[in-house]
Amino acid sequence: MPISTSDLGAELRARARKLGFDAFGIAAPNARPDLKSRLDTALARGWQDGMAWMAEEPERRSTPAELWSEVRSVIMLGMNYGPDHDPLAILNHRERGAISVYAKGQDYHEVIKPRLKAIARWLIAQAQGHEQVDVKVFVDTAAVMEKPLAAAAGIGWQGKHTNLVSRDYGSWLFLGAIFTTLELPADEAQADSCGTCQACVDVCPTAAFPAPYRLDARRCISYLTIEHKGQIPRELRPLIGNRIYGCDDCLAVCPWNKFAQEGREAKLAARDVARAPALADLLGLDDTAFRAMFA
Repeated sequence: MPISTSDLGAELRARARKLGFDAFGIAAPNARPDLKSRLDTALARGWQDGMAWMAEEPERRSTPAELWSEVRSVIMLGMNYGPDHDPLAILNHRERGAISVYAKGQDYHEVIKPRLKAIARWLIAQAQGHEQVDVKVFVDTAAVMEKPLAAAAGIGWQGKHTNLVSRDYGSWLFLGAIFTTLELPADEAQADSCGTCQACVDVCPTAAFPAPYRLDARRCISYLTIEHKGQIPRELRPLIGNRIYGCDDCLAVCPWNKFAQEGREAKLAARDVARAPALADLLGLDDTAFRAMFA
């Protein structure tokens, strides 16, 4: 007799924990029918700027079944990368470069994807006796809206800074997804618990939030210092300060971080070279030295 889907879901959760994931939830692929209209609004206002890929096939991006018609369940997993330091402290040391917490460790794609594949293989093996099970895994590498799907799966909620907020891990979760043809019992979505707080909106140096829950990438320091291919608009340059790769301001001020924990995955811990590099030293690097330091 095949294992029940409810028992399989519980075993999946335990398996994910053993492989280093801290958060786990399951959502139905149609759990967020509102995503298409929300994405259309953002695209119409040009908030994606040079990220042209966001406008490519918005139906596939906002509807899991459009991306893969056979999907019956979306398994969302989160890996905590909570820092061992105050990400905002370096802003007082203007001779040092501020690098976003997520980029200080090893490449999270390379850490998470092999483990997602291991869970997916385990699921296929354990689901024998059900209909033939197929899977697809994603780590920020396809047209998948991980944050709202994670919210639908009960991992957290999207805060007013548009990022996921967890009661247990605050703002510090890397997300991965497993799409499967097996229909598993879905978890309950978590209610928005931001209340009247808008610390994340108020702290943004460049006023990148036209309204709570709305992000204009054209003013976002993370976008401007990572994704943007052109020159940074002159009026925004003084506001960036010593942030040279990303920005953590809106994440770091979230009151829910009082429950955050330091990440337990050593590969995601900050490397010494990325903690607070001297700007003068970075300016002296040629291309070869830069690639060697930040490989």
